[in-house]
Amino acid sequence: MSALTSPKTYAGLAAFHAVDAVACGVQVAPIKKVLDDLGVPDEIRPVLPVVKAAAAIGLLSVTRFPALARLTTAMLTLYFTLAVGAHIRAHDKVVNTVPAATFLATFAVMTVKGPDRG
Repeated sequence: MSALTSPKTYAGLAAFHAVDAVACGVQVAPIKKVLDDLGVPDEIRPVLPVVKAAAAIGLLSVTRFPALARLTTAMLTLYFTLAVGAHIRAHDKVVNTVPAATFLATFAVMTVKGPDRG
């Protein structure tokens, strides 16, 4: 078992995405500023909390439905690929891009390895 294949890691990341979904839903100031800086259109913003909540549910499915959890990490890899692309397109500071790039790498490795079984 590695840290990235552990159900506890999936649960921790699910908790993060659940909190992030709420923060995106109420548009806390730092998140609103990032979305503004990246030029995310207003009509896209209501979708983000739904995507993040779905990600939390998918990650939490790891013990009962490991294939769904793996699909979720694959979709999060795509999500964070788009996020990194948005930061690059907006000529954002590297320091602001690092979290998205870190999540991209994390979810890509999790997708390749898949969750622990058993």
